[in-house]
Amino acid sequence: MTVEKIILLIAGTVVLISSILSVYHAPEWIYLTGFVGANLLFAGLTGFCPMVKILRKFGVKSGDAFTRS
Repeated sequence: MTVEKIILLIAGTVVLISSILSVYHAPEWIYLTGFVGANLLFAGLTGFCPMVKILRKFGVKSGDAFTRS
């Protein structure tokens, strides 16, 4: 699995879980959803994502996430 796919999976999972928690547990969980969205926006504009650095330290390789085989 590549860095890009892992980041998409992590971001999607965090957004989904925090959205569900904000509905069923406490409304404050929506701030986590906003944080993930802001981080994705920042990464799209600047090309910098902290999760990429973490995953590369674990030896995960980059790849072409959206190319067709």
